[in-house]
Amino acid sequence: MIDITHAVENTVAKSGIKTGICTLFCTGSTGSVTTIEYEDGLLQDFPVAMERIAPKEAVYQHHLRWRDGNGHSHIRASILGPSLTVPFVNRSLTLGSWQQITFIDFDNKPRSRRLEVVLIGE
Repeated sequence: MIDITHAVENTVAKSGIKTGICTLFCTGSTGSVTTIEYEDGLLQDFPVAMERIAPKEAVYQHHLRWRDGNGHSHIRASILGPSLTVPFVNRSLTLGSWQQITFIDFDNKPRSRRLEVVLIGE
């Protein structure tokens, strides 16, 4: 889980667009973009919750077919989704006080990831 809030804030601030929406999209099928209060307790709680929802050791047809062991990764990413849209006003994201934008890579091995950022506004 990576806090990408400052990178997104910088992109919006430098865009020249004053008011609009910022959409982030992960191009991989085992990664997600979401918001969370990025603090130590939740950084520990979140993986535990995901393990309850889609356990790594469960039997997944995806794993049986492809033998890559990441069926749980696809399920977890599908639940959260690959994208997030955040409004911005005066070149500032309208996030709550304890809300950060995070990228989560659920895969079971390192991969190269790319996040697409699209800004629409005026």
